[in-house]
Amino acid sequence: MATITAAMVKDLRESTGAGMMDCKAALTENDGNMEAAQDWLRKKGLSKAAKKSGRVAAEGLIGALTKGTKGVVVEVNSETDFVARNGQFQGLVKMVAQVAFDAGADVEKIKVAKVGDVTVEAAINDAIATIGENMTLRRAASLEVSQGVVSSYVHGAVIDGAGKMGVLVALESPGKADDLAALGRQIAMHVAATNPLALDPTGLDPAVVKREKDVLADKYRQQGKPENVIEKIVESGLKTYYKEVCLLEQAFIHDTGKSVAQALKEAEGKVGGPVKIAGFVRYALGEGIEKQESDFAAEVAAASGKK
Repeated sequence: MATITAAMVKDLRESTGAGMMDCKAALTENDGNMEAAQDWLRKKGLSKAAKKSGRVAAEGLIGALTKGTKGVVVEVNSETDFVARNGQFQGLVKMVAQVAFDAGADVEKIKVAKVGDVTVEAAINDAIATIGENMTLRRAASLEVSQGVVSSYVHGAVIDGAGKMGVLVALESPGKADDLAALGRQIAMHVAATNPLALDPTGLDPAVVKREKDVLADKYRQQGKPENVIEKIVESGLKTYYKEVCLLEQAFIHDTGKSVAQALKEAEGKVGGPVKIAGFVRYALGEGIEKQESDFAAEVAAASGKK
């Protein structure tokens, strides 16, 4: 049987992030073979990860990465906000964003993509085993233009390119890249602040528009207004609604005296060509996830064996 030295344990610990006793056990079980010990720890990590997979992961980080005419945004969740400040987790999010940039925004394709000798999914499971919390790659999106830029804005950033909210804005334009990038960032900040539902009224879900029309019509019917008057009031009300929820019609947060569409038009002279918003994506951390309420004091007591 091979002699397991402290140096071997140290090397295995540094390469895997696993605990010292686990590393010693892995080397002992595999007669000092470093690669076999790494695999043994990974399998053990997968077992730990499986036990944690049922726990709600609604915290974490949004990662955004843009290069020229292309950009991606990803959401990687953890159970607690503490993990978002963990260097290993932050590195994981940046790595996932880079893989998504190269492999595309399909989550399943990202998971099976290789990073070195392991898949993204294996890297996530290794992080689960090391950090001790459930983690999930929840979603990803990408934007690309044939000419122009894709700009990003990360709100609540904890590191460069990762925070509590990530926005991408794609600008289609033959204009100057630097000026377009600055304009795109301004619009991305606007999107973060206003959360538009669509670029313009044609992009709204017809069911959403119908519900708004029905609410307006019922309101004025109850006031006894005649149907021909209600129809005109509803049309006027919809125009107001569009200004609230459609990006191009919203008041630009950087200059509320003009709409986003007007701001784009005015910027054309500076950037040196027509500018069109080809798309936008806004990811807010944990949106739509039903979070479980927990008694933190009770959890600590349980962990320490106290009642």
